[in-house]
Amino acid sequence: MCRFLFSYRVLDALFNFLLVWYYCTLTIRESILISNGSRIKGWWVFHHYVSTFLSGVMLTWPDGALYQMFRNQFLSYNLYQSFVQFLQYYYQSGCLYRLRALGERHNMDLTVEGFQSWMWRGLSFLLPFLFFGHFWQLYNSITLFKMFQLPECKEWQVLMCGCSYMVLFMGNLYTTLRVVYQKYMNNQDKSKLL
Repeated sequence: MCRFLFSYRVLDALFNFLLVWYYCTLTIRESILISNGSRIKGWWVFHHYVSTFLSGVMLTWPDGALYQMFRNQFLSYNLYQSFVQFLQYYYQSGCLYRLRALGERHNMDLTVEGFQSWMWRGLSFLLPFLFFGHFWQLYNSITLFKMFQLPECKEWQVLMCGCSYMVLFMGNLYTTLRVVYQKYMNNQDKSKLL
């Protein structure tokens, strides 16, 4: 909460540097997982490259009126995104725990391959939070595009961040809808076989 009340550019730069580091480590981890046979969707790998770029641009955005205008919205979005990542972790670990208890997964498994009907309950809880986050990315993009049209806008970071948020919104929305549709269709096919 202090970050919202006190504006210190050094703390903001440290936060953005940590975001760059976080997304870089995710891309490295995903590259290792892919080389070991993981079937991570290509969008999620690209998503982390875009997020690394976005965090780097935010890191270089100089302190000024436009930065301060967007700062609280950016911090609020990141706080919400952290909450959603916690929910995703809770859902994923719960699915893995149940599959291990049923003897269908090993202790070293990190992700869930496949989908079972009982997973819909947790996923249906998670989806509204995901979609809200996706549309918040659209809102961030529109806000930044409007800021870019202001006569006092001289920073290139405003347009780059707006474009990055738009790419993230479109890719996340499309991929999430496609994955949910595929899981739904696979679940329907399984129920027809029974």
